[in-house]
Amino acid sequence: MKIAIAGGTGFVGRALCKTFSREGHEIIVLTRNKRKKTHSNITYAEWLNDKELDASIFNDVNVIINLAGESINARWTKKKKAQILNSRLTAVKAIHKLIQQLEKKPNVYIQASAIGFYGTSETETFTEQASKPGHDFLAHVASKWEEAGKVIENEGIRTVYMRFGLILSKDDGALPRIILPYKWFFGGKLGKGNQWASWVHIEDVCSMIRFAIENENINGPLNVTAPNPVTMNELGKTAAKILKRPHWLSVPAFALKLILGEMSTLVLDGQRVLPEKALENGFHFQFETLDEALENLFQQSF
Repeated sequence: MKIAIAGGTGFVGRALCKTFSREGHEIIVLTRNKRKKTHSNITYAEWLNDKELDASIFNDVNVIINLAGESINARWTKKKKAQILNSRLTAVKAIHKLIQQLEKKPNVYIQASAIGFYGTSETETFTEQASKPGHDFLAHVASKWEEAGKVIENEGIRTVYMRFGLILSKDDGALPRIILPYKWFFGGKLGKGNQWASWVHIEDVCSMIRFAIENENINGPLNVTAPNPVTMNELGKTAAKILKRPHWLSVPAFALKLILGEMSTLVLDGQRVLPEKALENGFHFQFETLDEALENLFQQSF
């Protein structure tokens, strides 16, 4: 296949490029950082706000994957919030413009989203059947992001919104930050500890994106989470057990709010999300339980 990935130099994008390159697919990475061609089957296309993409290199693209967007891992000032939302909407518009220039449209458009769409809850369980977004900032961003993608759906292209959960990887994301206190023997409960963590192993993320590409029955939202979510306290205890470290020091919610501001919702709040659509369509997880996922990742060097 010929696959274009916007945001291919980011956390998930790098993992996807590695997977698809190993499988022999032709990859075009849209990036704002100028890079040289580093692999025989990967081409980097510079993507700037004031420069239109050269549509000719996207001829016969089978799949477009859009992972582009400003990182949410920074204090959420008013300016930062605007950047987080606008970067995602701008990327969708640019890709839509590109698609309109192509004589042959891609078979499928895969767009990143997040389980933040559902809002936070300690008691509810969410599947793709929950159609109403939550009321907080992340829900607003995810809702607007998916809404923007409908212009590509209207081009007659099968469109899938990958609602990513807490992605666990040794290279990036939350896990290296979560385990750092445990390495120094200071790990413990964050806030009340009963907030949900709907996690997923990075290898299952890549597999589910491939699954969404290959399975024509998949369209609309797709929860990218493992089938066994845990509380944040369980996540910490499991990490401590595998690392052979104590789980004892509690960090109160007010302290995290003071340090992180509104962004503290990423660790203090959560939602219990199940991958109903993936399971109904026959997807098989390589890592179904947190123990399996962390055992695998901790075997790798951090």
